[in-house]
Amino acid sequence: MPNSSERREPRPCRITADRTGPLLVEGPVEVTDADGVVHTSRRFQVAICTCRRSRAYPWCDTSHRRHSPAPPRTDPS
Repeated sequence: MPNSSERREPRPCRITADRTGPLLVEGPVEVTDADGVVHTSRRFQVAICTCRRSRAYPWCDTSHRRHSPAPPRTDPS
């Protein structure tokens, strides 16, 4: 057991990115939106919406699954 004079370095926050889904963030987390409103979750992991289709924004509600992905962009040359 470490004595009280030893300090542990804080563990870095882990974020997992997926091209077709939300950002998965190890919690608990606080998210500040564009209006300055702070959204808090005490869960061990949260899904942050990246498609902006969620009705529970900033939290993902899997709305991205109901829409087909956008076609890849092509060079107009």
